[in-house]
Amino acid sequence: MPGTKIKPLSKLEKIAASLRKKGKKIVFTNGCFDILHYGHVMYLERAKKSGDILIVGVNSDSSIRKIKGKLRPIVNENDRIRVISGLQSVDYAVLFKENTPLNLITAIKPDVLVKGADWSKNNIVGADFIKSYGGKIKTINLAKGRSTSSIIEKIGKLYRQ
Repeated sequence: MPGTKIKPLSKLEKIAASLRKKGKKIVFTNGCFDILHYGHVMYLERAKKSGDILIVGVNSDSSIRKIKGKLRPIVNENDRIRVISGLQSVDYAVLFKENTPLNLITAIKPDVLVKGADWSKNNIVGADFIKSYGGKIKTINLAKGRSTSSIIEKIGKLYRQ
């Protein structure tokens, strides 16, 4: 999709290398981002403050089903990545089909890897790789009471009445 922030990994690798040569600090995070809500927006805004360029890996529909079960995602991958790429804090977005973003991380080689504080720094995929070249791992506190699961639960309760 020319002219958009959504890029295939092959192009994103080249973009990241070029940005790095220009001295830009690249931040990477990833997630499902199913039913986008304030918690997602806040998280991505905070992640962006960790560097100059924010690249977001978005889980494919098939990877979400493996992680969260057959009823998810609610919103399809094309819509989710388009919404994520429309956020001001996001510079680039890339879809990935694997269960983890390790291939993205090793290809992009970000300076900062960001995950939610619900992840232990010892369990963050790609952390060892990032640390091997001096990169940083950062966790961000999530917005309390805001999650896609809680939205789905609320909708279910409201429509069962």
